[in-house]
Amino acid sequence: MRYRYHIVNVFTQGQDRFSGNPLAVFEDARGLDDDTMQRLALQFNLSETTFVLPSDSADARVRIFTPAYEMPFAGHPTLGTAHVVGSLRPGKNELTLELKAGRIPVTLAKRRWRLLVNPPATRSPGLDRAELAKLLGLSPDEIGGEALWVNTGNEQLIVPLTGEPAVRRVNVDAARLAELHCIHGNPKVYVFAELGESQVMARFFFPKGPAILEDPATGSACANLGGYYQACGASLPLSRVIAQGEYTGRPSTLFLEVGSDGAIFVSGEVIELGEGTIEL
Repeated sequence: MRYRYHIVNVFTQGQDRFSGNPLAVFEDARGLDDDTMQRLALQFNLSETTFVLPSDSADARVRIFTPAYEMPFAGHPTLGTAHVVGSLRPGKNELTLELKAGRIPVTLAKRRWRLLVNPPATRSPGLDRAELAKLLGLSPDEIGGEALWVNTGNEQLIVPLTGEPAVRRVNVDAARLAELHCIHGNPKVYVFAELGESQVMARFFFPKGPAILEDPATGSACANLGGYYQACGASLPLSRVIAQGEYTGRPSTLFLEVGSDGAIFVSGEVIELGEGTIEL
């Protein structure tokens, strides 16, 4: 059997075709079992690989796999998959994708794919500033406020920092991160700092075995940042432009909007690099 896939970059910057977060999308995964999907994700060895299947309640059902495990929700795979599904259905700029985390509406407007996430749930990590500082390799006075676990489909620890220098200096302690309890698998941490009225610099870290890796652009964390702002009583509506990925060599731009009703939207541009087939 031959299976067609697409390689896309999500949350790209302008016309830079190598910016953003890469993704492989199998446009029709019928006939692939769970084990084969997981092995294909390892074969591509990207942050995520997605598999498109028929759905009774949405335009498509989507399975999201990292090289090691399946995820219920992730932002850049959702937007990148919407781009591929939309390209196969010309003129259809509004889609609903069925994920394990639920049905996610996605729309295309002005070259940006935009998704609406589930309402956020939050909880305290029970860590004081000194403990957070040790986790991040910083001094306590560089922690900018309360940290929260936020979950709009993929729970992550959201930590505000005092400024750009602190974001640049983060050096996550793998052992301390592993001690934390995360609802969705391995604990992951997202640090951010406000650079101005609507600009944010962010970095996202996750474990892979004993190592700590950094993600170029994390749509689920961008969504969770929206939940963080709500939990902290930020004035709504709000919008932020988020820079991420500098330290991975993949500069990325993410757009966050939180409506006056609390609805959280994440958007970004997608560029398709190419397509091919796998013979199984």
